[in-house]
Amino acid sequence: MTPHQILQKMPQSPPFLFVDEIIDVDADTIVGKYRYKETEFFYQGHFPKQPITPGVILLETMAQVGVVAHAIYLQSLEGLDSDRYLTLFTDGTVEFLVPIYPRDEVIVCSKKMFLRHKKMRSKIEMFRSNILVASCVVSGMGVKS
Repeated sequence: MTPHQILQKMPQSPPFLFVDEIIDVDADTIVGKYRYKETEFFYQGHFPKQPITPGVILLETMAQVGVVAHAIYLQSLEGLDSDRYLTLFTDGTVEFLVPIYPRDEVIVCSKKMFLRHKKMRSKIEMFRSNILVASCVVSGMGVKS
């Protein structure tokens, strides 16, 4: 499955899709990127005079790349139809280090910790210009859609 095909299978859509591109993917890792646009819906009310990307959106971005997109790829390796499963967020621990602003582009790098019984856990880091801005351990579970 190509990076473009993975993006086509993402269950999220604008304005709640926070993955512009999958840069690299294999059985153990995935790397994606996203640029936060000035027109994102959440900037209107989140510190409107000095907008900052909400932490929950940063976590969502990391989970979309590191668990959802990676699970779609891994399902394809197993011959599973990803249209039959949704990967739902089940738990996570996150640390935010640096704020992200409108127009910032982030790179999300994820390493699979485990995948068994349709549950996946990944260690994910987010960078802006090679500066670590957030890290997390996130789990998701595939459920029939």
